[in-house]
Amino acid sequence: MRILELAPGQPDILSLLCRICRAAGREPAAEALLRRIVRLHPDTFWATNELTLALLAKGAIAEAEIHARNAMRIAPENPQSHNLMGMAMTEAYRPQVGEYHYRKVIELSGKRSPILLANLAWNLKQQGRMAEARALYEEATAEGPELLQTLLGWARMEETDRDFERAGELLDRAEALAPGNPSVLLSRAVLHGRRQSYPQALAMIAAAESEGQSLGPNELLEKGRLLDRIGRYDDAFVAFTEGKQKCREQGGLVYREEYARQLAERLKRFFTESRLEMLPRAGLREDVAQPIFIMGFPRSGTTLVEQTLSAHPRISAGDELPFINDIAGAMRRTFNSPLSYPEALAELWMGDRRDGLETLRDQYLGRVRQLGILKPEAAWFTDKMPLNETHLGLIALIFPCSPLIHVIRHPLDVVLSVFANNLTHGFNCAFALETAARHYLLVMELVAHYRAQMTLRYLPVRYEDILDGQEDAVNRMLDFIGEPFDERCLQFHENRRYARTASYAQVTEPLYLRSRYRYRHYMKQLEPVIPILEPAIQRLGYAID
Repeated sequence: MRILELAPGQPDILSLLCRICRAAGREPAAEALLRRIVRLHPDTFWATNELTLALLAKGAIAEAEIHARNAMRIAPENPQSHNLMGMAMTEAYRPQVGEYHYRKVIELSGKRSPILLANLAWNLKQQGRMAEARALYEEATAEGPELLQTLLGWARMEETDRDFERAGELLDRAEALAPGNPSVLLSRAVLHGRRQSYPQALAMIAAAESEGQSLGPNELLEKGRLLDRIGRYDDAFVAFTEGKQKCREQGGLVYREEYARQLAERLKRFFTESRLEMLPRAGLREDVAQPIFIMGFPRSGTTLVEQTLSAHPRISAGDELPFINDIAGAMRRTFNSPLSYPEALAELWMGDRRDGLETLRDQYLGRVRQLGILKPEAAWFTDKMPLNETHLGLIALIFPCSPLIHVIRHPLDVVLSVFANNLTHGFNCAFALETAARHYLLVMELVAHYRAQMTLRYLPVRYEDILDGQEDAVNRMLDFIGEPFDERCLQFHENRRYARTASYAQVTEPLYLRSRYRYRHYMKQLEPVIPILEPAIQRLGYAID
């Protein structure tokens, strides 16, 4: 410290101080020093690498991606750069990009290390390519039979693929390797939960806690969901609250409310009827499958709708595609504009930018093609990125003929379910009930604005209506899209694709009613957010009872 007072920013001393802090267990101080090194000396690969790993470990995925990309720029032929990108892209729900980088690690290093193989297997699992993932897990465990995390990842894959017996056998192997290990016990809890053996699942969590293991945020939230299933609602809410507190502490993420409000106001100012009359619309590309945008707040039922529609032979599942957000973020560069989105759309009024929307359309469709998600006979693919409705106006300009299906659920149920899961969508609004409620209201007011100002191919679908009349709801959606009814859509739970969301387990079961009006069990806990949500509840035609 005395040296740094004399020579601030000296990289070798900052590096040494960072190692001292790590050795002393002072991780926040070490992370702060890594940030300082990267800021002052942006070409320092080791610091960029360490900072990326630290951010990934605490779940700050968006920031980790920024530094992983910088590592690639610094050292494009270093296998570790590609490994960082593989991890970041997999965690950021872009597994196809992550797979490319993991395979580059093998190409550049000439090695198939067990840990790398396990990481690639997890990536393929995220893409729903279970057979390929299984083969890699087998290879990884043959090369490194002592690696506990590989066995746990493989067991989770088999649980996801509904082979509960095989998952149990793998957890037996993991327990033989590490008797009483809390991670093994927690994995057994998840498996018991999938089998609807809720008391046994809670017993496993209690056993993990008795081992002196402090439950992490995801484990606490899982505990809360299990308690909810057996009707212990007060205890469940306590677990949700503790889990969300740990999410905030470990991730250091807070709701970016001011930014969200400013963006919403700018979108409302730009997307007005008079401006939109002067803006062009992109033409239809008839040579490729077209997107169906399934919109909705997280936990509103969008995964159920996608799983239902993608059972149709002419509709492929795209899952959560980040491309609309990416297009909005890159619009200044794309149009070479001094303005950012949405104001950069003013460039379309200029003669040499009149085809700008076709450029954005082709960027989107090109990235979809790279993913390889389309079935050979598909005329459509789904895009169910949460909160795409924020950019409803932009989507309607780029794809004016695409169906926009907006899934709506009782706002209190939505906010409660958001609170029960570890989500970062919506500018990190999900870490508290009040911020989730405020962001929900903000988004719904923005949707109302778009609908008042422009013509949209828009269909609102209530989650509760799907539960009450599944066939009617499916017919209505398919008719809106322009496709004939198909019985397979009613058996969505037999759709073997992997839904890469918190709802992956629910959509493997037939329709059930336990999530409808679940808020009634938590009225006392939800009292602070009822006044916030009341305008949306009334506008959407719901009641509180």
